[in-house]
Amino acid sequence: MSRNQIIVLIGTVVFFLILYFGFEIIPPKNKDLEMSRTLNIESTGISNLIRDAMMKLDADQKNIIDAVNLDMEKVVNDTLKRIEMIKSLSGMWYDYGFPSIAGTYAEDIANLSGTEDSWSMAGTTFTLCVRSTEEKKIKDYCSKRAIRAFENAISIAPENIDHRINLAGCFVDNPSENNPMQGILMLRDLNAKYPDNIPVLQQLARLSLRTNQTDKAIERLEAAIKIDPANQITICLLATAYKNIGNNSKASEYEKKCVN
Repeated sequence: MSRNQIIVLIGTVVFFLILYFGFEIIPPKNKDLEMSRTLNIESTGISNLIRDAMMKLDADQKNIIDAVNLDMEKVVNDTLKRIEMIKSLSGMWYDYGFPSIAGTYAEDIANLSGTEDSWSMAGTTFTLCVRSTEEKKIKDYCSKRAIRAFENAISIAPENIDHRINLAGCFVDNPSENNPMQGILMLRDLNAKYPDNIPVLQQLARLSLRTNQTDKAIERLEAAIKIDPANQITICLLATAYKNIGNNSKASEYEKKCVN
């Protein structure tokens, strides 16, 4: 894994933790409705995922998961407590190395709470799943749900560009066979509308690096560094880009500023 990928992954995980434990649970206006709503864990795929995952856990991990599930059965009519337990299950499965299951529980919370942050949380978890697996079945399972989660977040907060960037990233990470350029075109459209948006420039630069279009990557990163000279992601990407074209002096300049 490259230095850039590590930085992005660490940043994403930090975002995951902050968002996961910080978002509002249930707006008051939704409480009556949600009290009667059952958990929305989809039957297609998730049962098999949990079954297979349980076989890979050690005894202590299984006991913890089983204990939380038993506790949830005791609070059927207490939605707030139930959600807190679902959050615990999601966090546990993520820690145990199963982001597909963690994402499914995060999606369930989003269905209950209906907030922008909870849908973004679910989308982020599923995105981490897509990026961490090579198994097509799991990748497709998580990709489909990440797309749906970010679309829901956009419907709640259409002015938040980050959700649109993340949605485009879903199509880049797992492109459709029928429309493989969809994610790239979405990012280009965002770049046209928001030319000074640094995350958009960074995403396009990563794609350029991935396709060996280093000159384009440098052009976009140099634009980004002018907007925010201290941005670590931009700095580290520039170090890689200049190294790729053999400009060792520039690469060294940015490598010294790139904090791992």
